[in-house]
Amino acid sequence: MKKIYPMKLVSIHKRMLGFLVLLFFANTGFSQDIWTLQECLDSARQHNKQLLISERNIDAAAKNVSASKARLIPKLSINAEYKYFTDLPYQLMPMSVFGGPEGQFKEAQFGVPHNISGNLFLSVPLYNAKIYGGIEAAEKGVELRQLVHEKTLEEVLYEVSVVYYNAQIIVNRLNMIDSNIVNVERVLRNTEALGTHELVMQSDISKVKLKLNQLKTQKDQVTSQYQQVTNSLKFMMGIELDRKINITNEIQNKSTTSNIEKQTLDVSIAQTKASIAETELKLVKGSRLPSVSLFGSYGTTGFGYDQEPNRFLNFYPLGFGGVKLTYPLFNGTVTQRIIDQKSIAVENARTSLALEQDRSDLELINAQLRWSNAKKNMSLTNEQMLFAKEILGQTLEEYKNELAGLTEVLLAENELQQAQQNYLTSIVEFLKADLALRKHSGNFELN
Repeated sequence: MKKIYPMKLVSIHKRMLGFLVLLFFANTGFSQDIWTLQECLDSARQHNKQLLISERNIDAAAKNVSASKARLIPKLSINAEYKYFTDLPYQLMPMSVFGGPEGQFKEAQFGVPHNISGNLFLSVPLYNAKIYGGIEAAEKGVELRQLVHEKTLEEVLYEVSVVYYNAQIIVNRLNMIDSNIVNVERVLRNTEALGTHELVMQSDISKVKLKLNQLKTQKDQVTSQYQQVTNSLKFMMGIELDRKINITNEIQNKSTTSNIEKQTLDVSIAQTKASIAETELKLVKGSRLPSVSLFGSYGTTGFGYDQEPNRFLNFYPLGFGGVKLTYPLFNGTVTQRIIDQKSIAVENARTSLALEQDRSDLELINAQLRWSNAKKNMSLTNEQMLFAKEILGQTLEEYKNELAGLTEVLLAENELQQAQQNYLTSIVEFLKADLALRKHSGNFELN
């Protein structure tokens, strides 16, 4: 049986302890909270406040439809009234009724001081163009709110994607800066080693130290930019600003743009607005049509007298039903003036639709041009970055063999940094161009 020595036993215990600690931190949420783009988009869908407001607007529009349809439901009301006459109303009676002369009248008071009435009144609309037009307009309003919500969702997801890409670029930029710092530190060590043998000047060592200090300062600045960008991202995602998140540095720069062109949400919204304007014009014209309704009432009427010797309070039933027809003949040309106003609104809405279609075509053409140019530029800057890396490696090797000076090394380092920055910028431009092309071609995925 193989013997386990105390030192090996301690080593095994340390490994097991380390494994348990890592497992504990992973299960208790102390590991790095790395967010993918899809997770950020999902969080924005659920917690973004703009989207919450937009969803409530849809609910409000739906309730407006219910309120419009409720006007078709029969209406029932209870009416009660009590009157006490301090002076009873007068009526003129012809004196000829009582044998008097023709053409002469005598005033007389009728009724009793106390009058009480109570009844149920029922009204049932049979046909009313305003009600049906209002329902149609309310349904169009729901359609418009849904399109506006989809547009808001598209804008939020677009902004989240752009900010996320910017954060990814900053993360990769930080990684590149760290790599450059390692390279400059290596150059500094080599330069200081040569300085001990008085093979380089002291100013050369100072130049390398200055370059290293500049890189560290640049790293601090970029780190601050990363914090600002992630704060903006958290705001759009609807999560707490003090929550720490990390962005994956793996950039998916493959195009997901579809070749199929669809109608954009802006055009759909303009179409719906034009349809609403036409519905409102139809509604005003419909106000000239007659309306028909049923009505009925049933109740009681009480009469009372409070003087001696005939005190009484008697109630008598009262009920009736009928059909009511309302036909507007003339209202001072108000309706015609409103029709003229709504007709202008319809023409403007149609012109706005045509304008939006032209703008959509223009934006699509420009987006295609930007996408093509960004893709080409990304390929070129990638080649330039690879060349710059190769040149820096060759220069460092030459410097190590004392075939190149420090100035050449620093110049090659600067060229690599610039090439790296240009490549990162080209990736951002391509990703943004791809998003814009998807948006303007109607293929921006909302799911």
